[in-house]
Amino acid sequence: MNNQLFGYDPQDTWLHRLGGATKLLAFIGLSIIAMASYDTRFTIVIMLLTLFLFKQAQISWHQISLVVKVIIVFSLLNLVTVYLFAPEYGVHIYGTRHLILGNHGYFTLTQEQLFYEFNLALKYIVTVPLALIFLITTNPSEFAASLNRLGLSYRISYAIALALRYIPDVQTTYLQISLAQQARGYELSKKAKLTTRLKGATQVLMPLIFSSLERIDTISQAMELRRFGGKQKRTWYMDRKLSKADYATIVVVVLIIIIGILLFKVNAGRFFNPFK
Repeated sequence: MNNQLFGYDPQDTWLHRLGGATKLLAFIGLSIIAMASYDTRFTIVIMLLTLFLFKQAQISWHQISLVVKVIIVFSLLNLVTVYLFAPEYGVHIYGTRHLILGNHGYFTLTQEQLFYEFNLALKYIVTVPLALIFLITTNPSEFAASLNRLGLSYRISYAIALALRYIPDVQTTYLQISLAQQARGYELSKKAKLTTRLKGATQVLMPLIFSSLERIDTISQAMELRRFGGKQKRTWYMDRKLSKADYATIVVVVLIIIIGILLFKVNAGRFFNPFK
């Protein structure tokens, strides 16, 4: 697979060999407990574990660079927006007020607000690599079989698998249309101005949408001709049973979740308060 495309990348790592259902349950479980807990110590431990797993997955930077840059931009915008709409929210949560900048007026900067937004940033660092690991190390067909094993309808499972498989195809089509536009004299590379590149991107989107709709229609007709969905059950070529590594992963994730829940009791709530 082209390492510049974002999508499933077949490699021989222990994360790739884990079952799709195991990775889905781990992703959902760790993401929920990381988003629910505001214990900074606990979140940092999960973040380090996530970064370790990210390295173990052997994911190329070129493959995820665009996605990561977009996520970073939106994450920073979210952090700024949180401050603009509630600059004293950290003070409200932690019950103290240690002023850094300002004194009177709406916009003040406090240690409590910075600490709260630092916790928000940690959550992004935890959940984004987890999502990338899940998407890049999970075979869509094997993942669909795992979802069906968990009780989800095979029609929905197959639709999810098609969506995951379609991600690299959309990127490939976008690159092809972009190169065709550049061959006609439209400069869309990094040499062009940002406004020119944005304008060129909008010119690429319309052909991309129409080509995507045409491909969706072709796939749906092919599945209909093969009487897909005519029966209540189906077999899966990529189906496999859970291994010892799958069970061990599930046990570790459950233990992490239990620790996170116990910290709610220790902290008398979701928030760890270092200002007491």
